[in-house]
Amino acid sequence: MNELQSPSADADSQTDLESLLARINQLAGKEVTTSSVTPPSPSTSAPDTASAPIPPTSNEGGNEEVLPSSRPGAAPSVNSSPPVEDGRNDWKPLEPDTLDAAGVSEGQLEHLVLKALAACGDISGRGIAEQHALPFRLVEPVLQDMKTAQLVAFRGSAPMNDYIYQPTDMGRERAKKLTETCSYFGAAPVTLEAYIDSVKQQSIAKLHPTETDLKRAFSDLLINPDMLRRLGPAVNSGRGLFLYGMPGNGKTSIAERVTSAFGDCIWVPRSIGIDGEIMRVFDPGLHEEAPLEHTSGPLNDQAVDLRWVRIRRPTIVVGGELTMNELEVKASSGSNVSEASIQLKSNCGTLVIDDFGRQRMTTDELLNRWIVPLEKRYDFLQCVNGKKIQVPFDQLIIFSTNLEPKDLVDDAFLRRIPYKIEVGDPSEEEFRKLFEIMAPIVGIPYDAECVNYLVEDHYKKMNRPFRCCQPRDLLLQVVNYCRYIDKQPQMSHEYIDYAVENYFAIM
Repeated sequence: MNELQSPSADADSQTDLESLLARINQLAGKEVTTSSVTPPSPSTSAPDTASAPIPPTSNEGGNEEVLPSSRPGAAPSVNSSPPVEDGRNDWKPLEPDTLDAAGVSEGQLEHLVLKALAACGDISGRGIAEQHALPFRLVEPVLQDMKTAQLVAFRGSAPMNDYIYQPTDMGRERAKKLTETCSYFGAAPVTLEAYIDSVKQQSIAKLHPTETDLKRAFSDLLINPDMLRRLGPAVNSGRGLFLYGMPGNGKTSIAERVTSAFGDCIWVPRSIGIDGEIMRVFDPGLHEEAPLEHTSGPLNDQAVDLRWVRIRRPTIVVGGELTMNELEVKASSGSNVSEASIQLKSNCGTLVIDDFGRQRMTTDELLNRWIVPLEKRYDFLQCVNGKKIQVPFDQLIIFSTNLEPKDLVDDAFLRRIPYKIEVGDPSEEEFRKLFEIMAPIVGIPYDAECVNYLVEDHYKKMNRPFRCCQPRDLLLQVVNYCRYIDKQPQMSHEYIDYAVENYFAIM
């Protein structure tokens, strides 16, 4: 005969069960994708195509591409980049509990929904929530109000107690007028205040890379220890520096690797809403997504706000093509959606001005534009609607040039760039080591005797300076020549002579 449990034990078990059921019910109301839902029973027929997630939309007209998890067959939070873990920055945007917490009014959401329905046709309620990157429990009441106002209508039912929505004639007419003002219907924008707070939380000024961090960042480069010793304090300051020296010694390579010393990943919003204007911040052409590993289950209470994108800490390199327009907010023609400036997109990362002094605009124009932001760490941008906003200027600015800094800028600007580091020529030992490193990379056996012949006959006798790029360039000349004559790539005096003759023809 089984023993009876005590009343207190029964009460505890009942309390635990009720807590678990309440947690499951709470999570069931959150936004989910079809791939994260338990598959229907075999007796259930396939849902109508209209209840499937919205197909990817074009970026033309300022419309943001549908979130990756809404693409047919895509799992939640999955894209081409592998998941990345980063212990340097624990901040992340949590899923909002209310529209007020999200900084989105019911009117704003209604406008986005109408434009999405007008462009994409019939969409399920969860598909709409996914399109605008908001939890379904926040979107559903707005959809019900829109149905009451006869802006949308039910076309049919959808799985998980949902409906398929379509615009009414009144809804289509209103969407048409809204599109004339702004055609954007992507993820709901975050507030400017939320973006500024995110930059403060992830600021490079709060991070102080150590010698270990720098060695890790430059682990794939042969770099002089003295150079690391000089770079360390400059990177640690998080302010700005000049890298100058002769061409081919790795200034750009050094600048591109500095960012990883600050940690791997940050969060950026897809767009910012500023008094009715939409400004896109996330740029797939400049930002590399780095999604968190997807976690599922009823006890996952750390849901992330899907209006934000986790990216690798940005390193944006601009060269001679940089113009003054890229330093200001740009309006997308015909869409009334603005594009954030290049310095805003590089916040919490590194902005490299390569070949400084060779831009289409004069150095004075660039320096006058940035002389205050470099000192104050904030910038003023004028929106397309005429409103002026203050935004963080929180990135490590690296000016890379083969010209003398004093010949490019005046003392007032040099004072605001506290570190000026010359990237000098490699020593003979480093030059030989570069050949040893690069030979297997380009696919040719290393031959120390041939390298010695090159150094003695083509460098020392000619009083020719060493450059860091030359080992790779010369070896590639040899490899290409061997392939042309249908020979196995190898180093020889003959092939070295050929490469030197081509490479240094006018040098």
